[in-house]
Amino acid sequence: MSFDIAMTGFVALYIFMLAGFAGWVIIGNVPAILHTPLMSGSNFVHGIVVVGGLFALFNASTHLEQAIGFFAVLLGAGNAAGGYVVTDRMLAMFKSSEAKPKPAHHHGARVHHLKRS
Repeated sequence: MSFDIAMTGFVALYIFMLAGFAGWVIIGNVPAILHTPLMSGSNFVHGIVVVGGLFALFNASTHLEQAIGFFAVLLGAGNAAGGYVVTDRMLAMFKSSEAKPKPAHHHGARVHHLKRS
């Protein structure tokens, strides 16, 4: 008995739609406090997208395949970098205000500002 399934456009579209729906359901049920760790995990997934784009780019034989691979690498890298920036900014919101470094005191000449009346 053989179960050979050809990856046709219809099957690929079905898998894409199923993955999109599953992601929407899973992400929709995540509490707000877990969004930062979830974004960190999604940055890892974007790194895998970059590796897949590099694989497609290196194995491309036509100009169209090279263009698709190039844009896959470009968009995946941009998305991963942007995700790390957003995650860093979100984590900065949770830091206490006391942890900020105090400005260094200069022992040089002091400038006194006069109030104008």
